[in-house]
Amino acid sequence: MAKKQPLKSGEKILLGIFGVFFCLAAIGYVVLESVRLTSDKPMFTQTTFFNFSKEGKEGHGYYMKANCNACHRALRSGTSMGLSLDGVGSKRSVDWLEAFLLNPEQVYEGATIDHGFGKEAGRIVSRLSEDKIRPIAVFLSELKAIAGSSVSKIPPPERSEFIDGMVGSWAPEEWKEKYEDVRDRIKREEAEAAEEAVIDAR
Repeated sequence: MAKKQPLKSGEKILLGIFGVFFCLAAIGYVVLESVRLTSDKPMFTQTTFFNFSKEGKEGHGYYMKANCNACHRALRSGTSMGLSLDGVGSKRSVDWLEAFLLNPEQVYEGATIDHGFGKEAGRIVSRLSEDKIRPIAVFLSELKAIAGSSVSKIPPPERSEFIDGMVGSWAPEEWKEKYEDVRDRIKREEAEAAEEAVIDAR
């Protein structure tokens, strides 16, 4: 039987450093959890919210029965294998979400990782009848996010002189002609909607 070789000094040092980091990580985790459990205030700002309609609640039930949370995270439940769906309603309309669920690769205009024909998520969704797809799309559309958060398509309403200056200085001219600042677009759409409401009221 071969004799065990003693650890070399370099190996002992590396093992010691690993042990110190492991102990610090364990202590940090215990402290963080203690603070989180005993604190009256939330540790992190909540940037996503929801207010479900009757159809949205129904869609949540179908979403759970279809086991969509095996890949997606929503309402603090599920895994992070796929995209997190919290806040998706601030990025996509209910019609877009329904069209995606019915024919994802046509909406994406290309292959998807899991939602395409013959793929795992695609098979799950294809087994759902269309009368269940719409409520799921409504449920997802009601998962909203605060403007300016990382999961929101809409930036904060406040302007940033620094960012506006950088865009003005460095963005190519064709971008300025092709794209519109989403905040300006929202203001324009709100003004157009207000004008239409006035015309309809006459």
